[in-house]
Amino acid sequence: MLKLTPSERSALRAEAHALNPIVIIGEAGLTEPVLKEIDSGLDAHGLIKVRVFGDDREARIGMYETICDKLGAAPVQHIGKLLVMYRAKKEAVKELRNDGKKGRGMREVTIVKPSPSGTKRPSVTKVMVKGNERVTQGGSIKRAKPRQTSAKKSSLGQ
Repeated sequence: MLKLTPSERSALRAEAHALNPIVIIGEAGLTEPVLKEIDSGLDAHGLIKVRVFGDDREARIGMYETICDKLGAAPVQHIGKLLVMYRAKKEAVKELRNDGKKGRGMREVTIVKPSPSGTKRPSVTKVMVKGNERVTQGGSIKRAKPRQTSAKKSSLGQ
């Protein structure tokens, strides 16, 4: 189980205030699929809320400790039926395509659109674009179509 200092815990509590629960533990209790979902939530977000249905406070505390022990997470806060836990996100390892296939992989593109009124700041969004997609002048994403070929030219061998 991960240990946090009181100041770190306080900062995480403030950050978790606006979060919604991403996992709900029902009547069946803490099952393997629920643990797997909590684990994937911690990998993706780092800080998550879990809602536990049930009126037994001791059972909720036991579940909270079990989750933190099994998944290596730090307990941040336990208020009523909400459990807040934290684990540092795992860095995603990007692998280069080395399988001999053509094409480009995913790339990040920044789209800047002016405001409709022209008096406010432009909106800036970052989007992941696939290798066969392009960003138009207006900022929308379109798939690249294969170039049209003429039946006459293909029969002539050009």
